[in-house]
Amino acid sequence: MIPTFSTLFNKTAVNSKWQRLREISAVLIIIPALFSCQASSKKTAGGTLKDTTGIIELPKPAPLAKAEAERLRIGCEQWFDSALLYKGYNGSMLVAKNGNIVFEKYTGTGHLPGNDLLTASTPLQIASTSKTFTAMAVLKLWQEGKLNIDDELSKYIKIFNYPGVTIRSLLNHRSGLPNYLYFMEKLGWDKKKIASNEDVLNYMVTKKAELENITSPNTHFTYCNTNYALLALLVENVTGEKFPAYLQQHFFGPLQMKNTFVYLPSDSVKVNYSYDWRGGLIPFNSSDGVYGDKNVYTTPEDLLIWDRALSSKKIFTEETLAQAYAPYSNEKPGVRNYGLGWRMNIYADGKKMIYHNGWWHGSRAVFIRLLKEDATIILISNKDFRSIYHAKILSNLFGDYYTGEEDEESDAAKTTDNSSTAKPAAVKAPAPELSKKNGKMQKLFKDKNKVNKH
Repeated sequence: MIPTFSTLFNKTAVNSKWQRLREISAVLIIIPALFSCQASSKKTAGGTLKDTTGIIELPKPAPLAKAEAERLRIGCEQWFDSALLYKGYNGSMLVAKNGNIVFEKYTGTGHLPGNDLLTASTPLQIASTSKTFTAMAVLKLWQEGKLNIDDELSKYIKIFNYPGVTIRSLLNHRSGLPNYLYFMEKLGWDKKKIASNEDVLNYMVTKKAELENITSPNTHFTYCNTNYALLALLVENVTGEKFPAYLQQHFFGPLQMKNTFVYLPSDSVKVNYSYDWRGGLIPFNSSDGVYGDKNVYTTPEDLLIWDRALSSKKIFTEETLAQAYAPYSNEKPGVRNYGLGWRMNIYADGKKMIYHNGWWHGSRAVFIRLLKEDATIILISNKDFRSIYHAKILSNLFGDYYTGEEDEESDAAKTTDNSSTAKPAAVKAPAPELSKKNGKMQKLFKDKNKVNKH
């Protein structure tokens, strides 16, 4: 039985003052522990609430045979050299199996021209791959019972005047909203002024009658950056924290992703710019102040930490991850689909490739996760380089995944429907000088199990 404070201070003179102090200390220790136990047992929509504000120790990588690691390294190196390096790739690539890095390469510089070599600690813009963080921040709040993803956004952002638009429809790009990357400028936004997420919201509210391309929610998939700009505002409204600070406190900091942050206009003097395919500088513009849909800067090693954190179940429950990886665009048959913040290829044998690409200015990114094989493929470039999206071919080092019929070039700047409802983009034939190399590489993938027999 825990003594009350009144009892403690009304002890008879027989008890010494030291005894009373020990009893008081015991109360002060026990009471917070009771509240802590009560909080940790709270059940929410996504499962048991867990505190993730401290340092999160991730499980160590699972063992990987040397022969298997060498086979994977050879396959990755051959593809990197033939598909990227000889074309002047300026960026990074990392491939991991069971959390073990089997291939890691950095080539080029942060500035073009420049002598600041890209390294494992050089953060680059990952564009729409940032959406994976935004989506999981929202799902974390759902898991904690702080919001319901099937509520309309207007419940949390009162001025939002688009009935029927739910949080889920924003997450899976079925909101029917137009893309701010186009309507802001068309409706008169001063291109010399950096827009914010609040500016996007205010334009949508005050100029709704002038907006075009608005469709009814939940009728079809249309990839739209506006959705994720609004979701970042949702995180801010629910938590009272600015979105960059929230990600830092709950994801980047606890996971020790030391080279990851959300870009703000005040960071423009310290970040690396991006470049077109010729190497010409692409300056920041008025849309660079909006986050949630883009603007996470990170490294391949930090993205591998993010991948391992998702798989570890240290932050998210099985139920939460099941929601994130469920397909929501099923109007027409096809391999490609979209979950809650994640693209996916769903194959006839039931396997899934969970991934997200990115493209903003000259920055491009690829983040591929093969959950069944615990394999990860990451590429980031600050010089426009479309070929990195063909990195999906590396998935065949781990299993039968890629057929070449499910490519898409980009994410960030398109308003067209590029889900499973869209006609798959044609894959260009390889350049003549690559034909022999690609043939050898395909053979290597087909013979992937031979090395393991030795």
